[in-house]
Amino acid sequence: MAKDTQNLKSRLLSTALWILAVGIMFSAAAHQERTGPTKEFRGVFRIGGQEHAYALVRSGNTDAPAPVVVPDPGPEVTGTVYFKRYPTADPFRPIPMERVAGDLQALLPVQPAAGKVEYYVVLEGPEGVVRIPEGEETLILRYKDPVPLGFLVPHVLCMFVGLLVGVRAALGALFQPAGMRRLAWTSLFLLTVGGMILGPIVQKYAFGAFWTGWPFGHDLTDNKTLIMWLVWVVAGVVVWRRPSHPDLWTRGAVLLAGVIMLGVYLIPHSLRGSELDYSTLESSPLNEVPR
Repeated sequence: MAKDTQNLKSRLLSTALWILAVGIMFSAAAHQERTGPTKEFRGVFRIGGQEHAYALVRSGNTDAPAPVVVPDPGPEVTGTVYFKRYPTADPFRPIPMERVAGDLQALLPVQPAAGKVEYYVVLEGPEGVVRIPEGEETLILRYKDPVPLGFLVPHVLCMFVGLLVGVRAALGALFQPAGMRRLAWTSLFLLTVGGMILGPIVQKYAFGAFWTGWPFGHDLTDNKTLIMWLVWVVAGVVVWRRPSHPDLWTRGAVLLAGVIMLGVYLIPHSLRGSELDYSTLESSPLNEVPR
């Protein structure tokens, strides 16, 4: 009876830890979705006594111009998008916005992979001028080549399931060390496949280079992935070298790896990512406005 009670308590604790790990994983995923320089820029502008919510793009594919869309406040209002290549000394050039399905829309010119466009929107009407974003702020949009879903989906799944299992391993190191080793090795395997194999393949499709982090560059996403993977390699080595019942060293190594991994996921995705150096291009009609 006592053994059955103990087993039940163990199962209940394991279930509670999995539920907590799932909550942490989804919170990290939601944080990644809300933050980062390529996420849509959302806000509200007011014209004619009414508020209009908008979402402006900051990421585009090289197979089509990127649409800049805001709600149409009315026929008396005209819109213009001002853009230039980033970072360059080019002057801002205007693109008149057209009415499309109840919105005002302009198409930004396609850039090569990792090329960026800096832009802002100006709406003019009887009540004056509205600038989006307000003040002197501008938005930066980065282009990337399309990535096959056969690589992109497994990459994303491995990274977030690896996060889930890693967090569960770290919670196990704190509260239930039984099974911690298996979870630690599983997380390392998923991060190896998702981050160190599929990640470079995805980046090669998107930006033309397998790896732009240390020691070849300063891509923060690559460097975050490398740090996260290395701490789990260390944790895996510690777990392998100490195969007896989990002790302070193994539990501490797995807990530290989980904490560092979670900290990495709290850093916005694509921060300081790949960026095209326009000075290396001899000539290109990149400033042509799409018709």
